[in-house]
Amino acid sequence: MDDSILDVRNLHVTFDTYGGKVQAVRGVNFSLKKGETLAIVGESGSGKSVTTKALMGLVAKPAGKIPKGEILFEDKDLAKLTEKQMQKIRGKDLSMIFQDPMTSLNPTMKIGKQIMEGLILHQNLSKTNAKKRALELLELVGIPDPVKRIDQYPHQFSGGMRQRVVIAIALACNPKILIADEPTTALDVTIQAQILELMKDIQEKMDTSIIFITHDLGVVANVADRVAVMYAGKIVEIGTVDDVFYNPKHPYTWGLLGSMPTVDSEEEKLIAIPGTPPDLIHPPKGDAFAARNEYIMQIDLEEEPPMFKVSDTHYAATWLLHEDAPDVNPPQAVKKRISDARRNKSSVEEVRD
Repeated sequence: MDDSILDVRNLHVTFDTYGGKVQAVRGVNFSLKKGETLAIVGESGSGKSVTTKALMGLVAKPAGKIPKGEILFEDKDLAKLTEKQMQKIRGKDLSMIFQDPMTSLNPTMKIGKQIMEGLILHQNLSKTNAKKRALELLELVGIPDPVKRIDQYPHQFSGGMRQRVVIAIALACNPKILIADEPTTALDVTIQAQILELMKDIQEKMDTSIIFITHDLGVVANVADRVAVMYAGKIVEIGTVDDVFYNPKHPYTWGLLGSMPTVDSEEEKLIAIPGTPPDLIHPPKGDAFAARNEYIMQIDLEEEPPMFKVSDTHYAATWLLHEDAPDVNPPQAVKKRISDARRNKSSVEEVRD
């Protein structure tokens, strides 16, 4: 793909633990286009955060290793770079927004200084110019009265405002790729919506490519162009937002949609996915989702499903897509969620227009 800014090919990440080798990421493939937002969705432990840490060169060594795979960015394989080489790229070309703004910010250092650090280091700006740029960034991320705020400390900001500061720091060097790891988890719903709106706005202004990590499919509908659903260290479904939301094919995606609260779901029961993800020290033979799949077939226990092509933009790894498989549709409750989501999306778009 010529317009890809990033290509991840057959990525494997393992961690040595006392219990054995955890196979956290097991052959992940995806690409990211310029100016695109790709959301990676899955439960805790599905491998989504480990995948992005691998992209940033932040897999904790010596326990963590990338035994196989390539991370291709601008003619470089990031998986092969040394820490020193990665330091030149990290923060400049690839930037990350972490989950909890309080742990990302230094409590003893003024906000302005924390934003200026990267500008002085990566952009060789003078202190005066770095301060000027820091004020512009605070304004860009919607912090009122930046001239006063630049000299304050993190504890003087609310949670939502701290997250805006973290975004300003991540944007300081105009990164080509911005990775947002559950950036709204610690925030209440109203602030969450503002931060998501802010990220969309920034992307339009700066044409940055974004990888958005979340366990909440509800968040994805309004921010992403494409969605990759991860389970047990693998991508099990990938497609455009409309593919994955309105025509989901993997039973795990159905489960995620079924467990997603909607505006209309107060009287409805949310569907929980039964069971727990498999132990990745001993990954199961066959389909890793088999033990939790109510549509399980014999082949699920024996062979791992390949990625079946649903359309040019949509792929899913489930034996239910095999031509010999029985015709199975999502449960009724999931179908209702899909139509609710459709309705909400069109009303959001009407409001925007």
